[in-house]
Amino acid sequence: MTNLLDKNMFIGVAGNIGAGKTTLTTMLSQHYGWTPRFETVAENPYLEDYYGDIKRWSFNLEMFFLVRRLEDLRAIAECDDVIIQDRTIFEGVNIFVRNNYEMGNLSDRDYQTYMEIFETMTEVTKTPDLLIYLKCSVPHLVGQIQKRGRDYEQTISLDYLAGLNRLYEDWIASYRHKVLVIDADNLDFQHRPEDFALITDKIDAELFGLF
Repeated sequence: MTNLLDKNMFIGVAGNIGAGKTTLTTMLSQHYGWTPRFETVAENPYLEDYYGDIKRWSFNLEMFFLVRRLEDLRAIAECDDVIIQDRTIFEGVNIFVRNNYEMGNLSDRDYQTYMEIFETMTEVTKTPDLLIYLKCSVPHLVGQIQKRGRDYEQTISLDYLAGLNRLYEDWIASYRHKVLVIDADNLDFQHRPEDFALITDKIDAELFGLF
């Protein structure tokens, strides 16, 4: 599909672990001709340590992600293409960092340090022109996590996923920018073209006023 959007537009794809963000980001980038940017999960040297001892490694893991997401924002600001990003910096702060803080995995001192660094960078943070949220139940997430078989993810607890889901719902409910919520539990957009078309129809309606 021909890219009809203005330059420097920014689309974000949000969702819990296992929601299908990377797959959807890839498919949408190919469908619309947008430039994808992916979260550097595999490159995070703290990831396996984190899932083995969340409280010990939370600050290290989140700081690594923060640096990479700030680098992404700079690249997005300098790019003339329409960018679609798998997990934005706002999701990292409002969901994952907040969840680790509420669970006691980040101390008050570490949380305040993180937030001070984030807030000093708010001048260069661009809010997505459209946020696509893949809403999934915990059982669906567990099924997807088991299906993709990443060893370090198999120890993720149901309470951890449920806590993230609660924060996602709170965040989306208070989100003050354009957001498209996709109930993904009954969708298989990777393998069923009609499910993917349902999503692109909704995006077309939001961005292009179609349908």
